[in-house]
Amino acid sequence: LKRAARLAPAPCRWNSGLPMNIGVLFVPQQEAWVVERMGKFHRILEPGLNFLIPLLDRIRYVQSLKEIVINVPEQSAVTLDNVTLQIDGVLYLRVMDPYKASYGVEDPEYAVTQLAQTTMRSELGKLSLDRVFRERESLNASIVDAINQASDCWGIRCLRYEIKDIHVPPRVKESMQMQVEAERRKRATVLESEGTRESAINVAEGQKQAQILASEAEKAEQINKAAGEANAMLVKARAKAEAIQLLAAALSQQHGNAAASLSVAEQYVNAFSKIAKDSNTVLLPANTGDVTNMVAQALGIYTTLTKPQAVKTQDEMPPAHENSHSPATEVLKAEQGSSS
Repeated sequence: LKRAARLAPAPCRWNSGLPMNIGVLFVPQQEAWVVERMGKFHRILEPGLNFLIPLLDRIRYVQSLKEIVINVPEQSAVTLDNVTLQIDGVLYLRVMDPYKASYGVEDPEYAVTQLAQTTMRSELGKLSLDRVFRERESLNASIVDAINQASDCWGIRCLRYEIKDIHVPPRVKESMQMQVEAERRKRATVLESEGTRESAINVAEGQKQAQILASEAEKAEQINKAAGEANAMLVKARAKAEAIQLLAAALSQQHGNAAASLSVAEQYVNAFSKIAKDSNTVLLPANTGDVTNMVAQALGIYTTLTKPQAVKTQDEMPPAHENSHSPATEVLKAEQGSSS
């Protein structure tokens, strides 16, 4: 049995079997055949045509130079906050030195897989659960660096490591979902409050602008109104001045005083006719029915106001005939006759 074990061919990695030495061999591309002569390493056959001595030379190992994919079995790992996770991954390897890969380690695949699992456990123990999901890329890079440092003497290089699945315990998963929901509700509340604040700010800004525009419009209206009133007062003053000038010119003409007396008497009578129209309270003189007396009083008031002018006019004009009757006296007599 021992002799049979010594003569049994060595296990071939990533190949179904070892080729036989028939003297002339053709090595496929991206493969390296390790040849031993009389049990000692002789050389590595390159792709293409190669010649060996039968019985003395023996193909001991066949190494594939292609990129190799290895599934890392699912394993348990504890995070920094004491949460147990189930993680599996995928390794991407390549044989860089066929001699080291053949004589440096007995089973490179198994060695690299175990190294990846232990490195993954140690790296996960440095991270909390939240950081495990956020820093998967940095975790993969750390595992690749750790594997390359150990597998350099094996002639194997780890190109990539990818975490396939992370399984979280059901209770932790429920708490994570509740946390996510609470975070989303918090964001919704914050966004709603910010929207309310922006809306209030916009409304206040609009009211402010409206008040400013209203005050400016009111100011402009008051300015325009004051300017209009000033212009109206000036126009009224000019009209009143012109009316006074025309009245003075009319009084200075012949029979002007008589016409003025008649006008005053008419206004006095019209005033008494409108007394009871605007208010229920009426104040009347004792001799309201005596129209002649009222007209005489009005003429007396007018005579008193125009007396200085009348004296001046008499000084300038020649005296009239004593028996002549003034037009005002004739007008009064006519009104007395009509009223009687």
